[in-house]
Amino acid sequence: MLALLALISAQLFKFGFAAVLSRRVDFTRLSGMGGMPSAHSASVCALSTAVGLESGFGSPLFGAVAFFSILVLYDAAGIRQAASRQARVLNRMLDDLKAHHSVQGERLIELLGHTTLEVVVGAAYGIALALLLYP
Repeated sequence: MLALLALISAQLFKFGFAAVLSRRVDFTRLSGMGGMPSAHSASVCALSTAVGLESGFGSPLFGAVAFFSILVLYDAAGIRQAASRQARVLNRMLDDLKAHHSVQGERLIELLGHTTLEVVVGAAYGIALALLLYP
């Protein structure tokens, strides 16, 4: 439940923060990827912390969940960030081709990954939430 709460509350914060910054409501921010804080990081870190508190930080279960969390954090900041950069380059190429030639194609989603700061803030939020709300 703590992981789900971290995920939902981080997404709601992201939605509200984006609405304040852009001065418009964008409902895609409720389910979209990227942005501050990383909801994926918050949820897996809340899960790892709760499992550690419940089963012990030396337990095999905590080790498995922590390993899974590290993979998610790496993916959020590393692999998906690289995919975001590639999408930006491809979209610029597509825009240039459309401007000078009759080329069809749809733009790629550019906001796929997170910055390191977004991942760290999400992780810290998830850990703090689990420490505060763990029964």
